[in-house]
Amino acid sequence: MREDGLRAIQPPKFVPRTTDSKHGKRVCLNLLLNQPKPTKPNQVWVSDITYMPLKNGQWAYLCTWMDLFTRVIVGWSVNDNMQESLVREPLEKALLKRKIQPGLIVHSDRGGQYLSDKMKELVQTFELKQSMSRADDPYDNAFAESLWSRLKTELEMPKGGYENLVILRSILFEFIEGYYNRQRLHSSLNYEFPADFEIKWFEKNSEKV
Repeated sequence: MREDGLRAIQPPKFVPRTTDSKHGKRVCLNLLLNQPKPTKPNQVWVSDITYMPLKNGQWAYLCTWMDLFTRVIVGWSVNDNMQESLVREPLEKALLKRKIQPGLIVHSDRGGQYLSDKMKELVQTFELKQSMSRADDPYDNAFAESLWSRLKTELEMPKGGYENLVILRSILFEFIEGYYNRQRLHSSLNYEFPADFEIKWFEKNSEKV
C-alpha cells in the first residue's frame, strides 16, 4: 500500500461513557480516603458500570456491587440502558438477601445513577453510608474498575459483540455466579475463591457477627 501511495482509513474508536459527573447533583464524600481496609464482610461494597458490545453496533451496560473484603460480587445487573435502576435494583436485592446491618459503606464513582432520588431513599431505608470517588481520580474506585479488565480478558468476548442481551445475560450469570465467585482464585484472598473465603470467615467468626 505504501508503494502505491495508499493509506488505510481507520474509523474512530468509540467507547460509550458510563459516568456522567456533570449532572449537577450534590455528590457524597469519599469515606474510604485514608481509611484502613475492611476487616470483615459487609463493611464496604464498591460498584461501577462498564459497557459490553452487542451486534449491530449496540451496547449493553453492566453494573456490579462487590464486597471489598471478600471480593464476592454480591449483586449485578445488565441492561441496554444506564437508567438508575441498573445500579439500584441489584443493590436492593443484595441488601435484602444478605440481611445487612446499618452502617454499610456503599462506594461508587460520581455517576448520576448513584444519586437518584430512589437511590437516596434506599440508602436511608437501610441506613447505609454512601461514599463517592473524588473528581477525575480513577484510583479511588480501583477495586471495582479492576474487575472489568479481568472480566473482559477472561470472558473472551466475541469479535463484533454478543448476539443479544438475553445471551449476554446468560453468559454473565455463568461467569459471575459460576466462575468468578466460586472458582476464580484471588491472590489477595490467599488464593482462595471469594465465596469459599467468605464462608470460612463466617464459620471462624460466627460468634463475632
